[in-house]
Amino acid sequence: MIGPTTIRGRWFLFAALAAIVVIADQLSKAWVRASLVYGDRPVPILGDWLRLIYSQNRGGIFGLFGDSATLLGLASLGVIGLIVIYMAREGVRSHWSLTVALGLLLGGAIGNLIDRLTLAYVIDWVDMGIGGWRWYTFNVADAAISTALVLFLLIGLFGERLAGRLQDLSAH
Repeated sequence: MIGPTTIRGRWFLFAALAAIVVIADQLSKAWVRASLVYGDRPVPILGDWLRLIYSQNRGGIFGLFGDSATLLGLASLGVIGLIVIYMAREGVRSHWSLTVALGLLLGGAIGNLIDRLTLAYVIDWVDMGIGGWRWYTFNVADAAISTALVLFLLIGLFGERLAGRLQDLSAH
């Protein structure tokens, strides 16, 4: 039986989440390339708060590290390897939320790596903010990575308490 409590179930959950993120990320970026023109004005979705724009990030997170797609691609390969190793060591034995976080992180890393290897930049397209106060433009892979980081923080803060509550529920 495959479930979130078995090792096989954890690997399935980890791989499925990563695959879903990669597919959603690459499909959304293909849509952006086909539907929007690079450098055009943002398209309002929810007024000025949420807009679509086709941008190309040739650097790292928040545009850091300039035009370094090759270096960041190599670093991404190393990070992907570390995620899989950590999953093998801890993710299959810890709370299922760690498996979810690692799957999201892996999918995000692979999604942006595909862009770096095929385009030499990452396509970003979600623009959020109010007026001149804008967040950095991002994509589905970035959102998955950010969600994983929030989950890691929550696991770090509440992991033992959360795991204890689930054990109490399963004992009854």
